[in-house]
Amino acid sequence: MSTPHLPKVAGIDPTVPVSTHTAGSSPDVPAAPGAFIQDRLAGWVSDLTTLHELTERLAGTGTLDDALHELLEAGAALVGARRGLVVLEPSDRRGPVSTIGLGLAHAELGHIETVPRSATSYGRILEGFPDAEGALTTPDLLGDTSLDPRRREVAARLGYAASYALPLTAGATGRLGAAVWLYDEPAEPLERQRHLIGLYAAYAGEHLARLLELERARADIATISEELLPTRMPRVPGVQLAARHRRAPQGGGDWYDALALPEGALGLAVGSVSGSGPGALAASGRLRAGLRAYAVMEGEDPVAVLSDLELLLRLTEPARSATALFAYCEPARRKILLAGAGHAPPLVVGERRTEFVETSVSAPLGMLACWEAPSVEIAPAEGETVLLYTDGLLRRVGDSTDRAFARLHSAAASVPKALRHDPGSVADHVLRAVLPDGLDRQYGGTEDVALLAARFD
Repeated sequence: MSTPHLPKVAGIDPTVPVSTHTAGSSPDVPAAPGAFIQDRLAGWVSDLTTLHELTERLAGTGTLDDALHELLEAGAALVGARRGLVVLEPSDRRGPVSTIGLGLAHAELGHIETVPRSATSYGRILEGFPDAEGALTTPDLLGDTSLDPRRREVAARLGYAASYALPLTAGATGRLGAAVWLYDEPAEPLERQRHLIGLYAAYAGEHLARLLELERARADIATISEELLPTRMPRVPGVQLAARHRRAPQGGGDWYDALALPEGALGLAVGSVSGSGPGALAASGRLRAGLRAYAVMEGEDPVAVLSDLELLLRLTEPARSATALFAYCEPARRKILLAGAGHAPPLVVGERRTEFVETSVSAPLGMLACWEAPSVEIAPAEGETVLLYTDGLLRRVGDSTDRAFARLHSAAASVPKALRHDPGSVADHVLRAVLPDGLDRQYGGTEDVALLAARFD
């Protein structure tokens, strides 16, 4: 008959015999009175050092995903497990919701999620069961016949035999989620390990709460930013339009617009408001709305449009400055009349030329008591694309203005011939060539980028 299986404590194997070379304590030789205290102190110092290092690493994470991954890895080291998962599911139901695994493939996480929630330790924590307010230990998943059969079946299939789960909470937000660590054999953490993971989880909960609020704020800013921009490009005969916008994490004041005007004309505009955050977003929204009204009334005179915009800025945002460029286009005649206020010149891209438009130097809006600069007329050839962009496309640490313009010119000139028929492809190629991470939505720069491309047939 086989020997009964002995459950073991994490990190301690009960089947390993004590060494015969270890001398037992002698009743005739008293132990040094301070040795026990010194050992305990050394252990506490070691634990506190480990805890400090792990919390420092966690504090260095700047996103929820990075923090959750760090939490799983640090927790596994503290409780002596190899695998685990964490479920982020705030109790206020405002999201975001995510599940991240350690040592578990996506399909394995899917298998675990097939177990009824009320039968799993993390599910009981997330559902708020009375017995799940603290840590939940299951030292022998396969041998405990009182557990849900499906839970035991999944554990056997994935090869884990014990689990230790903790709620993730914060004082201001309440429950944020739950973390579970999985053991390959029947086991449970030592009391010392439980204490350390409890301290670490308390710190992690507060850190996750801060990142959660930051993530929600960024999501709100992204929504507002997108709502302030055109939802679709107008359809005007003789011209094809495409726009690209990349938002900086904190939200900036870059914007673009395109609107159909009377008699088959088209108004194109790009601009940038100083500052960042909700205030800059609100200011850019007011300027864009004002420019739309001025373009309808006097769009054929771009200088008048920007003069009106200057007055609006001084009345509504006296502490801000802004740059803007407005172009009145007549696609049927392939004629563009434009004016700029402290803004970078457009770039014409075609088969025979790639060149910046010659514009007069002018001050940004809000910088002078009265703004006015002459307009410029250009005539793009058939098949040429005119690029209007914001300064965020030029700004890059360590690059001078001349080098930035040269890099942009080189990117536009290198657009493959097969892509030049589509303004969206032209814009994408330029962004990929100029910016380090191209169109990556996880852009980590500090500048907004707006790019408006118009191809004339």
